[in-house]
Amino acid sequence: MSQLGSQVAVPATPEAAVLETVPNPHPGATYLVRFVCPEFTTLCPVTGQPDFAHLVLDYVPAARLVESKSLKLFLASFRNHRGFHEACTLDVAHRIIAAAAPQWLRIGGYWYPRGGIPIDVFWQTGTPPAGLWLPDQGVPPYRGRG
Repeated sequence: MSQLGSQVAVPATPEAAVLETVPNPHPGATYLVRFVCPEFTTLCPVTGQPDFAHLVLDYVPAARLVESKSLKLFLASFRNHRGFHEACTLDVAHRIIAAAAPQWLRIGGYWYPRGGIPIDVFWQTGTPPAGLWLPDQGVPPYRGRG
């Protein structure tokens, strides 16, 4: 691990970010790990204007856990990245799969309105493992001022 315990600048791009993992202390257990990023930021690929999302990432670890500081730096690296909501949401999921090879993963990308329309993006790797307690992601649908 090269980032935990050190001062590390936010990577310039998601591709430059290093997503680190640590050994799972309970590799035989089926349990859920949740990361919530309520202030995820990226840029519109067309206008360059900022886009904001509330990301909820749930995964069942296998042999490795995602190290949280490296995840924070990886997510922050999107702030100057241009991408559609769907692409950014799935890019996050695919990088975690590549780094940690979890048993199962799902991501909810709850995007704030662009052009008056909120876009929510949901994806998972397949059926959750048997016996997994899977709580609701806890993000209500966008209601504006209603």
